[in-house]
Parts: sequence; structure tokens; C-alpha cells
Amino acid sequence: MKLDPATIERLKQKIAASREFLKNWLEPSNLAQLRPKLEFQTGVLAGFALIASVLLGVTNCSTEGTIQRRLDEDLKKSLEEVVPAALYDNDMLQDTLTIPSAEYNIGAKETTVYIAKKSGQVSAVCFKFTAPDGYSGAINMIMGIDRNANILGVRVLSHKETPGLGDKIEVAKSDWILNFVGRSLDNLAPAKWAVKKDGGEFDQFAGATITPRKSVQAIYRGLQLFKAHQEQLVNP
Repeated sequence: MKLDPATIERLKQKIAASREFLKNWLEPSNLAQLRPKLEFQTGVLAGFALIASVLLGVTNCSTEGTIQRRLDEDLKKSLEEVVPAALYDNDMLQDTLTIPSAEYNIGAKETTVYIAKKSGQVSAVCFKFTAPDGYSGAINMIMGIDRNANILGVRVLSHKETPGLGDKIEVAKSDWILNFVGRSLDNLAPAKWAVKKDGGEFDQFAGATITPRKSVQAIYRGLQLFKAHQEQLVNP
């Protein structure tokens, strides 16, 4: 999280006050009076603790911006993978809406939706979501959807599925995830939003049915979330 101006100002004031305290405390005349006393040793320890605290605050302040920039760069790269560049000319990271999503079981009570616009008109949206019940834990994904509710792309951001089996949900391991492009609630019946073993449209993996099954179900719920808020999202 980026520091707001008020927080930065308070940190500066704390540093200034600490410097003034240390300057006065380290005056030779003051040290001469304190040295014979037990409080002197305690004061030395307290002084070092104060210095360490201030240095930690300064270090955190200086690195926080860098960390946030890297997170933004990673998110921007993910957005670009699921929303074609030709569809927008705005900064999606700065153009967002937050919608309630608790009832859709996609890992969050509220979901941040990134809005893609071309010449001021919404062309697509993108959001992160989670299949909370993967074989080995949560499967975190991101999905781009055009204004007409067709999937533009889906990517897996992180997971703990079995290497060599469940990890085929990654685009680097197989093209399975690409089969969702062009799909929508309108061109695929609800019963078909499942793996073939369950009577659906999508392949399961040999030795790993749960991973693709839960991924398909989460993507379907993500589309339902979009459909429920479509008017608000495409005509903000």
C-alpha cells in the first residue's frame, strides 16, 4: 500500500523529533551527569532502540514504493494477457470498479474489476478470482471478458496443484486454458460448464480430474458475476 501524504508528514515529524532528542541527550554535559546513574545504561539501550525504530521506518518508506511498482507491473502484465491491447487505450490499473461477490464463491466478498476503454467507451473488463477448492488448495486466476460477455482470456496466477498433473492449467504447460476463449453463458449451456467426465465441454487431465473440474466451475461463477453486474460495468 502506498503511503499517503499525511502519513509521510507524520513520519518526517517523528524523525525530526527523534534527531532533536538524540542531539540533546548526547550533549557532553548531559552525558557527564547521566553516566554515574543506573538510568544511563537504560537510556543507552533505549536510544539504540529508538534509532533502530527510526531506521526501520525510513527503510520501509523507501522500499514500499518500489515493491508497489513491481506488483503493479506484474498485474499489468497479467491484464495484457487476457485483454488484447487493441481493445483499450486507457490505464486499466487506474480505471476500476468494486462489486460485491461473496455469493459467487470466488474467494472474495468484493472484487475489483479493471475496466478497458477504447475512445472513452468500455470495451472489456478484467478481474481476479479464485477457485477455493482445488485439489491442493486455492487456484488463483484472472479473466478478461468483452462487453458482450464473451471470454477474451483466462490465466492462472498461482496454485499448488500437483506438478506434471494438475499444473496443466498453466498456459506454459498446456493449451487447456485457451479453450475458454470465446465462451460465454449464452453460447454454452449451464450443464456444459464442466469437464467431459461430468458430461461437460472441457477436457479433464489424466490422473487429475479435480483441478480442471474446479477451475471450470470457478470460471463459470466468474461469468455469472459479470452477468449480474454487466450493465453497471459496461455503462458506468
